[in-house]
Amino acid sequence: MGGPQPRIGLNLKVAQKQILTPGLVQMVSVLALNRLELREMINEEMIANPVLEEVPEDAPSMEEVAQKVEANGTPDLVPGENSAENGNRDSFEEIDFGSFFRDYLDPGFKAPAGEIYEKTSFENFLSQPSSLADHLEWQLSVSKCSEAVRSAADSIVGNLNEDGYLTTSVEEIARTGGHEQGDVEAALALVQEFDPLGVAARDVRECLLIQLRTMAPESSLAAQIVSDHLKLVQNKHYREIARALDRPVPAVERAVEVIRKLDPRPGQRYNKTQPQLIEPDVFIVKTSNGYEVRLNEDGLPQLRLSRQYRRLLSDLAATREVRSYVKERCNSALQLIKNIEQRKHTIARVCESIIQRQVEFLEKGIDFLRPMMIKEVAEEVGVHPSTVSRAVANKYAHTPQGVYELRYFFSESVQGPRGGNTSLIRLKRIVKQMIEDEEPAHPLTDESIMQHLREQGFDVTRRTVAKYREDMKIPSTHQRRVKG
Repeated sequence: MGGPQPRIGLNLKVAQKQILTPGLVQMVSVLALNRLELREMINEEMIANPVLEEVPEDAPSMEEVAQKVEANGTPDLVPGENSAENGNRDSFEEIDFGSFFRDYLDPGFKAPAGEIYEKTSFENFLSQPSSLADHLEWQLSVSKCSEAVRSAADSIVGNLNEDGYLTTSVEEIARTGGHEQGDVEAALALVQEFDPLGVAARDVRECLLIQLRTMAPESSLAAQIVSDHLKLVQNKHYREIARALDRPVPAVERAVEVIRKLDPRPGQRYNKTQPQLIEPDVFIVKTSNGYEVRLNEDGLPQLRLSRQYRRLLSDLAATREVRSYVKERCNSALQLIKNIEQRKHTIARVCESIIQRQVEFLEKGIDFLRPMMIKEVAEEVGVHPSTVSRAVANKYAHTPQGVYELRYFFSESVQGPRGGNTSLIRLKRIVKQMIEDEEPAHPLTDESIMQHLREQGFDVTRRTVAKYREDMKIPSTHQRRVKG
């Protein structure tokens, strides 16, 4: 047998590898949490780790402890704790007479703590808003139809999107649901008669026509416009519609007013998005020394290590397994407390850097928001830019100008002689103001807006103006023009 033989050897190689320890991973995740998420995470950790416990509200603060140390030279973290350890505490006080009597003696006696009444939770008084599917299924349950049509109607309700439109064809519903196509068509006609009007339509034209049949059956002109000239209505070309239908322009305008009162998204009435609850993570307040950052810690549990478990570490009667478990839990708890403190420190320093750059905004308002980059703040604070991104993510600040997301303060500067001190947010507001002040019959084009901005010292392109306009959901010049 010829050919090279495989060689087996052992090679040593030195390399550096960056590994994230569990503590670092937790620090990164804690920093990205907002106040509500942090409170939820702390509560979960307190359930999972018995060493963690919440500091009672009547416990002395760190400042009070420091004052006592200076005055007496011995800290007294918890009233009565030291005296108990020194053997001066009256053991008679530790007896729970209420539970003693309740369990063993007079059955008629009840300690005040034992008198627990089963009260109805306030959550039971809250009604859950019904969805579009719930509303349609209720109407279907009180409708007269065959079981085959009812089953097909259930399939139709399950294929409606948030706006109430049917996103699947009749043939596909029949094939996937095992229905007869005739039953699906009958079910579709049934569901389209339900409230809200226009539900289960295949497109906006059918949605508006369904509503017109019930709400304005006498307006045949409106139905004709929706059926054949909906695109011209969108562009406000009323003269062209009048010419095509051989009707006077005032009649077309009256029909368009009827169409405007229709709902192109009937399902949204029942599929409303729940508002997001926002609690400021920081307060930026003005004092005699300027603006200061105050972290909002109201409602956040203050953590400490359980003294009972700490004593187990030095208890010689405890087994080795017990001490190892308690030691591991103590290290985990200390890491969490350290990461929470690090989060507070980082957010406070980032906010102080924001205040230094945005004093004019805090004094005068949004038109004085200055350009600010994450990299600049990171260099000033002395951390990586990704750390600043996590520190401002999903967090809000209560300022003298209102509540703003911390990311709102970061914006690029505009090119041009005057653009260095102008943020993109300010430039968008200028574009919006130009469009609001334009003549409806002669709206500004993106090209003319660009020329006006360049005259003011902002070096922007027509494409940039179009992008800003689309970001603010402002229609194009063609769509904004109102013909007389």
